[in-house]
Amino acid sequence: MNGETMIRIAIVEDDSLFAHQMQEYLTQYEQERGEALSVTLFADGEEIFQRYGSGVDIILMDIQLKYMDGMTAAELIRQRDPEVIIIFITSMPQYAIKGYAVGAMDYVLKPVSYFALSQRLDKALTRLRKRERRYIMVSTSGETRKIDVSSIYYIESRNHTLVFRTKNGEFNSHGTMQNMERELVGNGAAFYRCNKGCLVNLEHVDAIRDNCAIVCDEALPISRGKKSGMMAALTNYVNGVLRL
Repeated sequence: MNGETMIRIAIVEDDSLFAHQMQEYLTQYEQERGEALSVTLFADGEEIFQRYGSGVDIILMDIQLKYMDGMTAAELIRQRDPEVIIIFITSMPQYAIKGYAVGAMDYVLKPVSYFALSQRLDKALTRLRKRERRYIMVSTSGETRKIDVSSIYYIESRNHTLVFRTKNGEFNSHGTMQNMERELVGNGAAFYRCNKGCLVNLEHVDAIRDNCAIVCDEALPISRGKKSGMMAALTNYVNGVLRL
């Protein structure tokens, strides 16, 4: 992303002055961050719902709207699009908190400051980047596979062989754990070496329990010296910090 991919943002706001202010904030954000933004205005929840397709990355949604309120619009849109990032804009935080039920990422209180909005946008863009598919090429028995990095649960080292556990099954490849870790983490993928012979994808870690990382109901041991680093890496991942 970061200037290479257009980020599509919808502002849903029935106050034209406030909508204009939000546009100015987005222009400032675009210039400061070097991002390319495409902004579309909607005056009501019903309008965005009726016109909604799949071409939106982020929705900045006022909750209190004249015809269809933002919460109702978000519920309907979420049925069509489980991935779009929704950030509520409101002067009433008790309503915004309810937004988590429709998968809202966050909310901003009115009057909105540029700083508050920019922080939410940073978080939203980090989430978008996490969704971008990354692939690696891995040599297996007699062929080279193109693997979606997000499909990898973890990688184990067994007798100089790398064993990939993925959504599509298990397969082996020659190589070293050190080189694989360098390739994945160096390209921004969220992996962590929980012990000498296991590189785990943080995207699939469901819990840390009894000194193990729980991945797809499997308990992967965490070395004593790796536990604090594993916890920090997982916390950073959840909070949107990609570089581990």
